[in-house]
Amino acid sequence: MRVRIAIVLTCALVLLPLSVRNASAQGSSGEWRSYGADLASTKYSPLDQITAENFSQLEVAWRWKSADGFLCLDLPAGRWCGSAATVFEAVLEDDPQRWSRGLAPRIYNLKATPVMAGGVLFLSTPLYQAAAIDAGTGKTLWVHDPGSWLAGSPTNVNGFNSRGASYWSDGDDGRVFWGTGDGYLVCVDATTGEACAGFGVEGKADLTAGIPRADRGTRDFKNRFLLSVTAPPLVVGDVVLVSTSISDDRMRKESPPGWMRAFDVRTGEVLWTFHTVPQAGEPGVETWEGDSWRYSGNTNVWTQMSADTELGYVYLPIGTATSDYHGAARLGDNLFAESLVCLDAKTGERAWHFQFVHHGLWDYDLPAAPNLVDITVDGRAIKAVAQVTKQGFCFVFDRVTGEPVWPIEERAVAGATMPGEVASATQPFPTRPAPFEYQGVTLDDLIDFTPELRREALEAIRTVKIGPLYTPPSLGVEGGTVGTIQRPGIGGGANWWGAAVDPETGWLYVPSRNSSTVITFRENAGADDATLPFTHLYGGGPRMPSELPLFKPPYSRMTAIDLNTGDHRWMVPDGDGNRYRNDEALQQLELPPLGGDTSAGPLLTRTLLISAQSAGGMDDGPRLVARNKATGALSGFVDLPRRAIGTPMTYRYDGAQYIALTIQGEPPELIGLRLP
Repeated sequence: MRVRIAIVLTCALVLLPLSVRNASAQGSSGEWRSYGADLASTKYSPLDQITAENFSQLEVAWRWKSADGFLCLDLPAGRWCGSAATVFEAVLEDDPQRWSRGLAPRIYNLKATPVMAGGVLFLSTPLYQAAAIDAGTGKTLWVHDPGSWLAGSPTNVNGFNSRGASYWSDGDDGRVFWGTGDGYLVCVDATTGEACAGFGVEGKADLTAGIPRADRGTRDFKNRFLLSVTAPPLVVGDVVLVSTSISDDRMRKESPPGWMRAFDVRTGEVLWTFHTVPQAGEPGVETWEGDSWRYSGNTNVWTQMSADTELGYVYLPIGTATSDYHGAARLGDNLFAESLVCLDAKTGERAWHFQFVHHGLWDYDLPAAPNLVDITVDGRAIKAVAQVTKQGFCFVFDRVTGEPVWPIEERAVAGATMPGEVASATQPFPTRPAPFEYQGVTLDDLIDFTPELRREALEAIRTVKIGPLYTPPSLGVEGGTVGTIQRPGIGGGANWWGAAVDPETGWLYVPSRNSSTVITFRENAGADDATLPFTHLYGGGPRMPSELPLFKPPYSRMTAIDLNTGDHRWMVPDGDGNRYRNDEALQQLELPPLGGDTSAGPLLTRTLLISAQSAGGMDDGPRLVARNKATGALSGFVDLPRRAIGTPMTYRYDGAQYIALTIQGEPPELIGLRLP
């Protein structure tokens, strides 16, 4: 029977009220109050009940199925609830154009890392619902659905995607914040899940208000919202900052800018705005030639952020300007794109900045929150900030002054060949630490396990242009069919899960991928509404006939970097690469660990480095592994029911240490593990 969707009301489904302040409150050392454990994004906990000796004894204590698997609509005839598939079918029958083709709601991308306060876990889901979960039992306490998923498709190329919520408390009042796919900052009461009274309009602040070219009636060329949110907000005192995901339209040079704004945690009022694309008369506007600042956009923080509450500073990892791979419409260095910007949290005034890529052409936006840590270099104490990048670099600065801890050199790079393009003549290269991932492409990088595989690789790469890091995109080589291969690819190197840092030792641990990307272009001549000459397309690039990787291993790895010296302490393949070993061409070969099994980010405790792998467990299934922090050697592992999606976290509840992480499923789940 056809279900007609008439009106959808913002609603809160309260399943079981709970006073967060009185719910088995743990000490702050046993909680996990921010996405990265703390505002410094360390991903570190001092808990040590789980050790190398007992890690493999961990058991699944509880499993929570995502609230996205069962949805409700408010209709004129009353509330109607059903499975996600049933609800989506009904909505699409009523309005076939509600969601972009290929970007209909997906409930499986549960990347969130929960926060934990007062014995309660809080997280957001791919459909931008938020939930409170009992940290000891996994029972649902409340679910709040702002109805964002019904509004249309978000900007993210991966579709519906939310990596977490944030928690705030003044000791009396507790609030949960998260962003939505249709561009709102939502605030609910942490105890009940009900919309915060007096915050914005019915508990929501409009993130598109006051942002140029972000009109809600305008969509991109795929009928997606121009502005969405994927990362958890950053709460610093009574200020909440929200990152935004801006559509890279690919057809138009005009785009909303990713201006950073701070909101009052109680009222939702805008406290200040920092122009990531400078406006007339502001520092940096001269780096946008031809007044391209007037129409250019993106230059947004789409990932997590960090803060130092003692200094009163926030640190913004900013992304690429419009368009990611062709900058003829925005010549110049394009500040503050692909920069780390340090702002005063109360005023939004810029303290310092550093640009990692001038006039970006590779989508090498800063993918993760910077890690804050105190280190000692040559006898000098430094309050440091370390930023890992998709390129495989780790840049380290004095977080007070912005001065590099070790010299950063501007080195000459290749010139552009795309029509109208003018690439920067130089790019910054840190002298320490050394890169943690392969960079650029030479023929020596190609797979050579056997002579036949070597010949296949040479033939596969014949159609693309190769070169060192920062070789610009191109239309291809003579006789070829595609453009330039960039390595690392647009997914890194490092990516949104970032790195973890041990505040006791100053060691940083970063998982990375040996990836590559080929971007191709299509001319827009004659296309309606196109104001860019080319549209970039995500090409698969050269492939081996055997489907083995084009390059030598490892295909993923974990690297430990001593930030006191800038030295790599160890680097190991992350996984054995069994999915490659099973290839007929490799079965008889004596090969080292290949990597390629990493899943999301790291977790540090006083005793262990913990991460998830997609293989290596029972029947070569997914597992959670623990490593010795000093050597990288495996200390133990535990099988997971399904492959991990999000980065794990840890907390203490009722005297027991738990590890929680999200895993795949129908619907996906959040699971809690503890010792028997």
